[in-house]
Amino acid sequence: MTKKVLFALTSHRELGNTGRTTGFYVPEVAHPAAVFSAAGYEISYVSVAGGAAPQDGVNADDEIVTAFLADPATRQALATTPTPAQLTATDYDVLYFAGGHGTMWDFPDAKELAELAAAVYDNGGVVAAVCHGPAGLVNIRLRDGSYLVADKQVSSFTNDEEAAVGLTEVVPFLLQDKLVERGGRHTGAPNFAEHAVADRRLVTGQNPASAKRVAELALEELADA
Repeated sequence: MTKKVLFALTSHRELGNTGRTTGFYVPEVAHPAAVFSAAGYEISYVSVAGGAAPQDGVNADDEIVTAFLADPATRQALATTPTPAQLTATDYDVLYFAGGHGTMWDFPDAKELAELAAAVYDNGGVVAAVCHGPAGLVNIRLRDGSYLVADKQVSSFTNDEEAAVGLTEVVPFLLQDKLVERGGRHTGAPNFAEHAVADRRLVTGQNPASAKRVAELALEELADA
């Protein structure tokens, strides 16, 4: 049976009060999607509000991103994403929370998305997230009532990286701090360096440079499950 990965995308397109737009960070989907595709996985998408998911971070010099967005099936899928309530957790082996600053506004309180991810995990699947994608993890509780991240190694966009991009006062909270509040054991590398960790079927990465590695670790976690 073909294994399936579901990428969770933000529906939020406004970067606080800056007047700038945001969305899901396209390289953080394109690069891991290439890893999953090469491993024979079927790829699907979901967004908080459904419909067309706003995009950010597109670089015309990134050949993987260019090929990803040039694919007609991908374009159609990104323009018509379902909501979490329309999906069934048992259909998926991996749920991967893509980053992008938009996630900081809509992922934490996306109750149905959190429930979908918890069910994927409780069914023996892998939950993965990269950069700001771990905003989707902060309110996920498992069957026993514990937070998914509690007592697990986690990574995310760090406080130092948020300061480096000048958005510490723009985002609604600091992701690193929130994960620690939830009991996560946060690990990090120097700003914008690749860093990803896997801990009991939870895989997290620090920044865009880590997105591919998160996918690779997710495949390893499933193989060991």
